[in-house]
Amino acid sequence: MKAVILTGFGGVENLKYVEDFPKPEPKENEVLVRVKAVALNHLDIWVRMGALPVKPELPHILGSDVSGVVEKVGSLVKTVKEGDEVVIAPGLSCGVCWDCQRGKDNHCKDYDILGLKSKGGYAQYVVVPERNVIKKPKNLSFEEASSYPLTFLTVWNALVDKGGIKPYSRVFIWGGASGVGVAAIQVAKSFNAFVIATAGNKEKMKRCKELGADMVLNHYEEDVVKRVREVFKEGVDIVVDHVGEATFPKSIQLLRKGGRLVFFGTTTGSRAEIDIRYLFVREIEILGVYMGSRANLFKITELFERGVYKPVVDKVFPLKEAPEAHRYLEESRHFGKVVLRVD
Repeated sequence: MKAVILTGFGGVENLKYVEDFPKPEPKENEVLVRVKAVALNHLDIWVRMGALPVKPELPHILGSDVSGVVEKVGSLVKTVKEGDEVVIAPGLSCGVCWDCQRGKDNHCKDYDILGLKSKGGYAQYVVVPERNVIKKPKNLSFEEASSYPLTFLTVWNALVDKGGIKPYSRVFIWGGASGVGVAAIQVAKSFNAFVIATAGNKEKMKRCKELGADMVLNHYEEDVVKRVREVFKEGVDIVVDHVGEATFPKSIQLLRKGGRLVFFGTTTGSRAEIDIRYLFVREIEILGVYMGSRANLFKITELFERGVYKPVVDKVFPLKEAPEAHRYLEESRHFGKVVLRVD
């Protein structure tokens, strides 16, 4: 099968397009999906660079967010059939442990993400367990359908499950133009929150406003903490931080007493220095987020089908141009998601 394989850790030159990679075969409880589109995430970049403690065996296939058509099903599969158009829930777990049974599959000791250790969607075909296959929203193209699973699942966990967002909460979002940023704006606005987002230029700021943000700041040019405190003297209820080292201390300063920082990314580094007295005096909660319950993706998919949430696809590249797509993402030229089309 055609695929883009990772042959070594480092730069984009380690991504190689091949046409003869072995096609996977589904087990009795698995589904073989003919990939139509796969969206990029920063996870792809971190895995490619070997920046994570967990490293896959090489050659490896990246890609967590997949949409496609069911090609073949195992003998025990009951919920989907050949020809069904589907999206894949990217979180992989054992399915039988206590955490999986109670709906916290992202806490499973065997938890993996498609394209992290297991081979992902930068290929014509991918195999996943039946429980990871969800019917594609009929109103979305394959490119659009691939754009939401990982980001919206993570953001839902951050804002709804961990952040406890309520109607009219005040929510601050770093990097509103990113994949998780456009998801966070939409999820927050679906709760009628007042949303403050940041972006790096006027065009991205404008598009964040069009997506629903009530206030947008340029994080390169403005004193973000000062500007937010001018609007809300006491601070905001929730801060969404997927940036890491460069923003973490400011995120804490943005919060009101009893506020919550939900974080799930370290694109600028993984070490931050804070005054911990500020945390207990103001009773601030810091909540780590790692993906989310697979069950939530069914609700999110329903909301896309109802038109509550909208896919935001910035640019589509053919599969063989995966290295160029990685460069495009790394240079932050995108607004929303970057997608590979698989022919």
